[in-house]
Amino acid sequence: MFSIIRRQMLRFAGVAIGVGVLASATAPAFAENTKINVGALRFTSHSASFVALERGYFADEGLDVTLKFFQAAQPMAVAVASKDVDYAVTAISGGLISLAQKGATKVIGGALSEEVGIDGSMIIVSNEAFEAGMTDPSKLDGAAWALTQTGSSFHYTGSQVAKSEGITLRFKPLQKVGAIIGAMKSSQVDAWAIVPHISKGLAKGGAVHIIGAIADYIPDYQVTVVFTSADNAANEREKTEAFLRAFSRGAADFNAALVDRTLGDEAADDMVRLIHKYVYADRPYEKAAPSIINGSMRINENAAMNVDNVKAQLDWFKSEDLVDQSITFDMLVDSSYFEAK
Repeated sequence: MFSIIRRQMLRFAGVAIGVGVLASATAPAFAENTKINVGALRFTSHSASFVALERGYFADEGLDVTLKFFQAAQPMAVAVASKDVDYAVTAISGGLISLAQKGATKVIGGALSEEVGIDGSMIIVSNEAFEAGMTDPSKLDGAAWALTQTGSSFHYTGSQVAKSEGITLRFKPLQKVGAIIGAMKSSQVDAWAIVPHISKGLAKGGAVHIIGAIADYIPDYQVTVVFTSADNAANEREKTEAFLRAFSRGAADFNAALVDRTLGDEAADDMVRLIHKYVYADRPYEKAAPSIINGSMRINENAAMNVDNVKAQLDWFKSEDLVDQSITFDMLVDSSYFEAK
Protein backbone atom coordinates (compact mmCIF):
# COMPACT_ATOMS: atom_id res chain seq x y z
CA MET A 1 0.00 0.00 0.00
CA PHE A 2 2.79 2.36 0.94
CA SER A 3 4.58 1.69 -2.35
CA ILE A 4 1.43 2.50 -4.35
CA ILE A 5 0.98 5.82 -2.52
CA ARG A 6 4.67 6.58 -3.01
CA ARG A 7 4.45 5.91 -6.75
CA GLN A 8 1.38 8.18 -7.01
CA MET A 9 3.16 10.95 -5.12
CA LEU A 10 6.17 10.70 -7.40
CA ARG A 11 3.95 10.75 -10.48
CA PHE A 12 2.09 13.86 -9.26
CA ALA A 13 5.39 15.52 -8.43
CA GLY A 14 6.63 14.79 -11.93
CA VAL A 15 3.53 16.38 -13.42
CA ALA A 16 3.96 19.42 -11.18
CA ILE A 17 7.59 19.77 -12.22
CA GLY A 18 6.60 19.45 -15.88
CA VAL A 19 3.95 22.14 -15.52
CA GLY A 20 6.47 24.36 -13.76
CA VAL A 21 8.99 23.91 -16.54
CA LEU A 22 6.34 24.68 -19.18
CA ALA A 23 5.23 27.79 -17.31
CA SER A 24 8.78 29.04 -16.97
CA ALA A 25 9.41 28.39 -20.65
CA THR A 26 6.38 30.36 -21.79
CA ALA A 27 6.35 33.15 -19.20
CA PRO A 28 7.65 36.56 -20.26
CA ALA A 29 11.16 37.50 -19.19
CA PHE A 30 9.84 40.47 -17.23
CA ALA A 31 7.64 40.22 -14.13
CA GLU A 32 4.07 38.96 -14.53
CA ASN A 33 1.33 41.59 -14.21
CA THR A 34 3.67 44.34 -15.38
CA LYS A 35 1.59 47.50 -15.26
CA ILE A 36 1.61 49.68 -18.39
CA ASN A 37 -0.47 52.56 -19.68
CA VAL A 38 -1.58 52.51 -23.31
CA GLY A 39 -2.67 55.68 -25.09
CA ALA A 40 -5.67 55.66 -27.43
CA LEU A 41 -8.42 57.72 -29.02
CA ARG A 42 -12.06 56.70 -28.79
CA PHE A 43 -12.07 55.72 -32.47
CA THR A 44 -12.88 52.40 -34.12
CA SER A 45 -9.38 52.63 -35.61
CA HIS A 46 -7.92 52.04 -32.13
CA SER A 47 -9.79 48.77 -31.67
CA ALA A 48 -6.70 46.54 -31.63
CA SER A 49 -5.89 47.83 -28.15
CA PHE A 50 -9.50 47.44 -27.00
CA VAL A 51 -9.67 43.85 -28.25
CA ALA A 52 -6.29 42.91 -26.78
CA LEU A 53 -7.42 44.20 -23.39
CA GLU A 54 -10.94 42.74 -23.40
CA ARG A 55 -9.91 39.30 -24.69
CA GLY A 56 -6.97 38.92 -22.34
CA TYR A 57 -4.20 39.10 -24.93
CA PHE A 58 -2.28 41.67 -22.91
CA ALA A 59 -2.75 39.55 -19.79
CA ASP A 60 -1.46 36.50 -21.68
CA GLU A 61 1.77 38.44 -22.20
CA GLY A 62 2.06 39.36 -18.53
CA LEU A 63 0.87 42.93 -19.08
CA ASP A 64 -1.62 44.67 -16.79
CA VAL A 65 -2.93 47.41 -19.09
CA THR A 66 -4.72 50.64 -18.29
CA LEU A 67 -6.02 52.61 -21.28
CA LYS A 68 -5.53 56.37 -21.23
CA PHE A 69 -7.61 58.38 -23.67
CA PHE A 70 -6.67 61.52 -25.59
CA GLN A 71 -8.40 63.88 -28.01
CA ALA A 72 -5.49 64.60 -30.35
CA ALA A 73 -2.20 63.07 -31.52
CA GLN A 74 0.38 65.53 -30.22
CA PRO A 75 -0.61 65.41 -26.53
CA MET A 76 -0.31 61.63 -26.72
CA ALA A 77 3.23 61.95 -28.05
CA VAL A 78 4.14 64.22 -25.14
CA ALA A 79 2.65 61.70 -22.70
CA VAL A 80 4.78 58.88 -24.14
CA ALA A 81 7.91 61.04 -24.04
CA SER A 82 7.27 61.86 -20.37
CA LYS A 83 6.51 58.17 -19.66
CA ASP A 84 3.01 58.90 -18.41
CA VAL A 85 2.04 56.48 -21.19
CA ASP A 86 4.14 53.46 -22.17
CA TYR A 87 2.78 52.65 -25.64
CA ALA A 88 0.39 54.47 -27.93
CA VAL A 89 -1.18 54.47 -31.36
CA THR A 90 -1.77 57.64 -33.30
CA ALA A 91 -0.94 59.55 -36.47
CA ILE A 92 2.54 60.90 -37.13
CA SER A 93 2.68 64.54 -36.07
CA GLY A 94 5.31 67.24 -35.95
CA GLY A 95 5.38 66.85 -32.20
CA LEU A 96 6.10 63.13 -32.40
CA ILE A 97 8.91 63.68 -34.92
CA SER A 98 10.52 66.43 -32.84
CA LEU A 99 10.37 64.31 -29.70
CA ALA A 100 12.01 61.44 -31.59
CA GLN A 101 14.82 63.74 -32.67
CA LYS A 102 15.38 64.62 -29.01
CA GLY A 103 15.69 60.92 -28.20
CA ALA A 104 12.40 60.74 -26.32
CA THR A 105 10.12 58.64 -28.58
CA LYS A 106 10.41 55.86 -31.15
CA VAL A 107 7.96 54.50 -33.72
CA ILE A 108 7.90 50.68 -33.51
CA GLY A 109 5.21 49.65 -35.99
CA GLY A 110 2.31 50.52 -38.24
CA ALA A 111 -1.38 50.43 -37.35
CA LEU A 112 -4.24 51.88 -39.41
CA SER A 113 -3.73 52.13 -43.17
CA GLU A 114 -5.63 53.18 -46.25
CA GLU A 115 -6.39 50.25 -48.55
CA VAL A 116 -7.98 50.15 -51.99
CA GLY A 117 -11.50 48.76 -51.78
CA ILE A 118 -12.03 49.66 -48.11
CA ASP A 119 -13.62 52.96 -47.18
CA GLY A 120 -11.09 55.16 -45.45
CA SER A 121 -10.84 58.81 -44.46
CA MET A 122 -13.43 60.94 -46.22
CA ILE A 123 -13.16 64.56 -47.35
CA ILE A 124 -16.18 66.41 -46.01
CA VAL A 125 -17.48 69.97 -46.32
CA SER A 126 -19.96 71.96 -44.28
CA ASN A 127 -23.46 72.52 -45.62
CA GLU A 128 -22.73 76.19 -46.22
CA ALA A 129 -19.55 75.38 -48.14
CA PHE A 130 -21.37 72.81 -50.26
CA GLU A 131 -24.11 75.28 -51.11
CA ALA A 132 -21.40 77.79 -52.06
CA GLY A 133 -20.11 75.38 -54.71
CA MET A 134 -17.47 73.32 -52.88
CA THR A 135 -18.90 70.10 -54.26
CA ASP A 136 -15.66 68.26 -55.01
CA PRO A 137 -12.03 68.62 -53.85
CA SER A 138 -10.98 70.58 -56.95
CA LYS A 139 -13.36 73.34 -55.88
CA LEU A 140 -11.87 73.87 -52.42
CA ASP A 141 -9.54 76.72 -53.41
CA GLY A 142 -9.45 79.19 -50.49
CA ALA A 143 -11.40 76.88 -48.18
CA ALA A 144 -10.80 76.82 -44.44
CA TRP A 145 -9.49 73.30 -43.75
CA ALA A 146 -9.81 72.12 -40.14
CA LEU A 147 -6.87 70.78 -38.11
CA THR A 148 -6.33 69.79 -34.52
CA GLN A 149 -2.85 71.34 -34.48
CA THR A 150 -0.41 72.64 -37.06
CA GLY A 151 1.72 69.66 -38.03
CA SER A 152 -1.04 67.11 -37.37
CA SER A 153 -2.17 64.34 -39.73
CA PHE A 154 -5.04 66.59 -40.80
CA HIS A 155 -2.47 69.15 -41.91
CA TYR A 156 -0.63 66.50 -43.94
CA THR A 157 -3.74 65.12 -45.66
CA GLY A 158 -5.04 68.59 -46.48
CA SER A 159 -1.72 69.57 -47.98
CA GLN A 160 -1.69 66.49 -50.21
CA VAL A 161 -5.19 67.27 -51.50
CA ALA A 162 -4.18 70.89 -52.16
CA LYS A 163 -0.99 69.85 -53.96
CA SER A 164 -2.76 67.34 -56.17
CA GLU A 165 -5.61 69.69 -57.08
CA GLY A 166 -3.40 72.78 -57.49
CA ILE A 167 -5.39 74.77 -54.95
CA THR A 168 -4.69 76.76 -51.79
CA LEU A 169 -6.24 75.89 -48.44
CA ARG A 170 -6.42 78.02 -45.28
CA PHE A 171 -5.49 75.72 -42.38
CA LYS A 172 -7.37 76.39 -39.16
CA PRO A 173 -6.16 74.67 -35.94
CA LEU A 174 -8.99 73.91 -33.49
CA GLN A 175 -7.06 71.67 -31.03
CA LYS A 176 -9.60 68.84 -30.57
CA VAL A 177 -11.64 66.57 -32.81
CA GLY A 178 -14.79 67.50 -30.91
CA ALA A 179 -14.18 71.17 -31.58
CA ILE A 180 -13.73 70.46 -35.29
CA ILE A 181 -17.00 68.53 -35.43
CA GLY A 182 -18.80 71.48 -33.85
CA ALA A 183 -17.14 73.90 -36.27
CA MET A 184 -18.13 71.76 -39.26
CA LYS A 185 -21.74 71.58 -38.11
CA SER A 186 -21.91 75.36 -37.66
CA SER A 187 -19.98 76.11 -40.89
CA GLN A 188 -17.18 77.91 -39.03
CA VAL A 189 -14.78 75.87 -41.18
CA ASP A 190 -15.35 74.60 -44.70
CA ALA A 191 -13.60 71.26 -45.04
CA TRP A 192 -11.92 68.42 -43.20
CA ALA A 193 -10.80 64.79 -43.74
CA ILE A 194 -11.63 62.22 -41.09
CA VAL A 195 -12.03 58.47 -40.62
CA PRO A 196 -15.30 56.96 -41.90
CA HIS A 197 -17.02 56.27 -38.61
CA ILE A 198 -17.14 60.05 -38.06
CA SER A 199 -17.51 61.30 -41.63
CA LYS A 200 -20.30 58.89 -42.58
CA GLY A 201 -22.16 59.55 -39.33
CA LEU A 202 -22.04 63.32 -39.83
CA ALA A 203 -23.15 62.98 -43.45
CA LYS A 204 -26.02 60.64 -42.59
CA GLY A 205 -27.21 63.13 -39.98
CA GLY A 206 -27.26 65.89 -42.58
CA ALA A 207 -24.48 67.91 -40.91
CA VAL A 208 -21.92 67.68 -43.76
CA HIS A 209 -21.44 66.44 -47.32
CA ILE A 210 -18.84 63.84 -48.38
CA ILE A 211 -17.04 65.04 -51.51
CA GLY A 212 -14.00 62.77 -51.81
CA ALA A 213 -11.66 60.22 -50.26
CA ILE A 214 -8.09 60.58 -49.00
CA ALA A 215 -7.22 57.23 -50.60
CA ASP A 216 -7.61 58.93 -53.99
CA TYR A 217 -4.72 61.23 -53.05
CA ILE A 218 -2.62 59.03 -50.73
CA PRO A 219 -3.52 55.41 -51.62
CA ASP A 220 -0.71 53.97 -49.48
CA TYR A 221 -1.22 56.26 -46.49
CA GLN A 222 0.08 54.88 -43.18
CA VAL A 223 -2.58 56.62 -41.14
CA THR A 224 -1.40 55.68 -37.66
CA VAL A 225 1.68 54.12 -36.10
CA VAL A 226 2.56 52.37 -32.85
CA PHE A 227 5.14 54.16 -30.75
CA THR A 228 6.79 54.17 -27.35
CA SER A 229 9.54 55.93 -25.45
CA ALA A 230 13.04 55.60 -26.86
CA ASP A 231 14.02 54.02 -23.54
CA ASN A 232 11.40 51.27 -23.89
CA ALA A 233 12.41 50.60 -27.48
CA ALA A 234 16.11 50.34 -26.60
CA ASN A 235 16.09 48.81 -23.14
CA GLU A 236 12.75 47.01 -22.64
CA ARG A 237 12.69 44.78 -25.69
CA GLU A 238 10.92 41.81 -24.08
CA LYS A 239 8.14 44.04 -22.78
CA THR A 240 7.87 45.94 -26.06
CA GLU A 241 7.68 42.76 -28.11
CA ALA A 242 5.07 41.40 -25.70
CA PHE A 243 2.98 44.52 -26.21
CA LEU A 244 3.25 44.22 -30.00
CA ARG A 245 2.28 40.53 -29.94
CA ALA A 246 -0.86 41.26 -27.94
CA PHE A 247 -1.70 44.30 -30.03
CA SER A 248 -1.28 42.24 -33.21
CA ARG A 249 -3.65 39.54 -31.94
CA GLY A 250 -6.23 42.24 -31.30
CA ALA A 251 -5.74 43.63 -34.79
CA ALA A 252 -6.10 40.18 -36.35
CA ASP A 253 -9.40 39.59 -34.54
CA PHE A 254 -10.68 43.01 -35.58
CA ASN A 255 -9.72 42.57 -39.24
CA ALA A 256 -11.26 39.10 -39.44
CA ALA A 257 -14.52 40.17 -37.83
CA LEU A 258 -15.16 43.59 -39.37
CA VAL A 259 -12.81 44.18 -42.32
CA ASP A 260 -12.56 40.81 -44.06
CA ARG A 261 -15.81 39.49 -42.56
CA THR A 262 -14.54 35.91 -42.53
CA LEU A 263 -16.02 34.93 -39.15
CA GLY A 264 -19.72 35.47 -39.78
CA ASP A 265 -22.41 37.82 -38.51
CA GLU A 266 -22.33 36.66 -34.89
CA ALA A 267 -18.59 37.32 -34.59
CA ALA A 268 -19.05 40.73 -36.22
CA ASP A 269 -21.78 41.61 -33.74
CA ASP A 270 -19.62 40.45 -30.82
CA MET A 271 -16.78 42.65 -32.06
CA VAL A 272 -19.00 45.70 -32.41
CA ARG A 273 -20.36 45.18 -28.89
CA LEU A 274 -16.80 44.97 -27.54
CA ILE A 275 -15.78 48.19 -29.30
CA HIS A 276 -18.97 49.93 -28.14
CA LYS A 277 -17.57 49.90 -24.60
CA TYR A 278 -15.03 52.48 -25.81
CA VAL A 279 -16.48 54.12 -28.92
CA TYR A 280 -19.83 55.94 -28.81
CA ALA A 281 -20.40 54.41 -25.40
CA ASP A 282 -22.84 57.23 -24.59
CA ARG A 283 -25.18 56.06 -27.37
CA PRO A 284 -27.51 53.04 -27.34
CA TYR A 285 -25.94 50.09 -29.12
CA GLU A 286 -28.42 50.18 -31.99
CA LYS A 287 -27.43 53.76 -32.81
CA ALA A 288 -23.71 53.29 -32.21
CA ALA A 289 -23.27 50.07 -34.19
CA PRO A 290 -23.56 51.52 -37.72
CA SER A 291 -20.95 54.20 -36.97
CA ILE A 292 -18.57 51.65 -35.45
CA ILE A 293 -18.95 49.38 -38.48
CA ASN A 294 -18.38 52.34 -40.80
CA GLY A 295 -14.99 52.87 -39.20
CA SER A 296 -13.68 49.42 -40.03
CA MET A 297 -10.42 50.15 -41.84
CA ARG A 298 -7.48 47.74 -42.03
CA ILE A 299 -5.10 47.58 -39.06
CA ASN A 300 -1.79 46.24 -40.34
CA GLU A 301 -1.00 42.61 -39.64
CA ASN A 302 1.81 42.19 -37.10
CA ALA A 303 2.21 45.99 -36.92
CA ALA A 304 3.77 46.03 -40.41
CA MET A 305 4.53 49.52 -41.71
CA ASN A 306 4.31 51.20 -45.10
CA VAL A 307 7.86 52.50 -44.85
CA ASP A 308 7.78 54.45 -48.12
CA ASN A 309 4.78 56.48 -47.01
CA VAL A 310 6.24 57.19 -43.56
CA LYS A 311 9.37 58.47 -45.30
CA ALA A 312 7.18 60.62 -47.55
CA GLN A 313 5.41 62.04 -44.49
CA LEU A 314 8.75 62.85 -42.88
CA ASP A 315 9.89 64.60 -46.07
CA TRP A 316 6.69 66.68 -46.08
CA PHE A 317 7.19 67.81 -42.49
CA LYS A 318 10.70 68.91 -43.42
CA SER A 319 9.54 70.70 -46.56
CA GLU A 320 7.06 72.71 -44.50
CA ASP A 321 9.73 73.57 -41.89
CA LEU A 322 7.58 71.92 -39.24
CA VAL A 323 10.50 69.80 -37.97
CA ASP A 324 14.26 70.12 -37.98
CA GLN A 325 15.89 69.32 -41.30
CA SER A 326 18.48 67.04 -39.70
CA ILE A 327 16.10 64.35 -38.46
CA THR A 328 16.33 61.04 -40.29
CA PHE A 329 13.99 58.09 -40.68
CA ASP A 330 16.16 56.02 -38.34
CA MET A 331 15.88 58.69 -35.64
CA LEU A 332 12.09 58.41 -35.86
CA VAL A 333 11.67 54.67 -36.39
CA ASP A 334 13.14 51.49 -34.91
CA SER A 335 12.77 49.10 -37.86
CA SER A 336 13.85 46.07 -35.84
CA TYR A 337 10.34 45.65 -34.43
CA PHE A 338 8.35 45.17 -37.65
CA GLU A 339 8.34 44.15 -41.29
CA ALA A 340 7.97 46.73 -44.05
CA LYS A 341 4.84 46.59 -46.20
